[in-house]
Amino acid sequence: MTESELLGPRAYGEACGQALLKACAEDFQVDEVLDIPLSGQGEHLWLWVEKRGLNTEEAARRLARAAGMPLRAISYAGLKDRQALTRQWFSLHLPGKADPDLVAAEDDSLRILERVRHSRKLQRGAHAANGFKLRLTRLAADRPALDARLEQLRRQGVPNYFGLQRFGEDGGNLAEAKVFAARRELPAQRNLRSRLLSAARSYLFNRVLAERVAVGDWNRAQPGDLLAFTDSRSFFPAGVEECADPRLALLDLHPTGPLWGAGDSPAGAATKVLEDVVGRCEAPLGDWLGEAGMLHERRILRLPIDRLAWHYSAIDILQLEFVLPAGCFATVVVRELVDLWPAGLRDTSCVF
Repeated sequence: MTESELLGPRAYGEACGQALLKACAEDFQVDEVLDIPLSGQGEHLWLWVEKRGLNTEEAARRLARAAGMPLRAISYAGLKDRQALTRQWFSLHLPGKADPDLVAAEDDSLRILERVRHSRKLQRGAHAANGFKLRLTRLAADRPALDARLEQLRRQGVPNYFGLQRFGEDGGNLAEAKVFAARRELPAQRNLRSRLLSAARSYLFNRVLAERVAVGDWNRAQPGDLLAFTDSRSFFPAGVEECADPRLALLDLHPTGPLWGAGDSPAGAATKVLEDVVGRCEAPLGDWLGEAGMLHERRILRLPIDRLAWHYSAIDILQLEFVLPAGCFATVVVRELVDLWPAGLRDTSCVF
């Protein structure tokens, strides 16, 4: 499937130019932001790990092997890209045990930067945000237009699409999810089941968001919407009064879209009509998600970009820094700026 089929239209018009992203791991740096004070004692060993060219599941397996413990005893808050330089927390459950020797887990692709004991394990989704440092190389763009677009993104945010990586190479995860949905079956392997359910749910959300971007109301509340704050999973219905809430203009409060699960959408008015239409068009996927035990949840349609800063380190290099809420994709920010050169044009010079 194409990018436009998996995501949807841009919010601010055509790209301002072209660039290369991820010429090397250092061009895409991610730091997990965790607002949990660690006590220094307890039966869980927390590790601050730097990974290069290694995804989160591979790192967890390596830590488990080195510690001589089952993979289920290794916890992490979120998944990070393979093709990147990332820093994130892991926790190891070690009741009554000393810290293991983890030297065997380390090499140029994995380094343990910090070790701290704590009384509880690291839960999925426990991180508050992710900090990004991106370098766009081979930049061919209208710089005044690019600067103006960046200012616009800072003020107004971007559509909170799930990024292409959620769907696998060429949308393979989604294609496989549709096969299982047509059979009304679930994969037996837990990791595969989770990946395919996530791809299906993300695609349906993107379909709804794409329709709202197309008509221009993705960033405005309307009666019948369900509203949520940036860092909250709870939501509440919008009436006329709620649609005038000043926190909407401040990018603290946002309209939401559906994360599909059992039951009808709790939205109302035009919002419910749209979500029901998408649900009918993709009924096999929606039914499959409900039968898998997924519950209806909401995700903000608008993605605010915190602490956005940029500079040009060379005439054809743009460096970006920003912070996004957990579960959101830096690539959808880049997509509102530039088209990406094909992956075959990888750079050989990777000095950050």
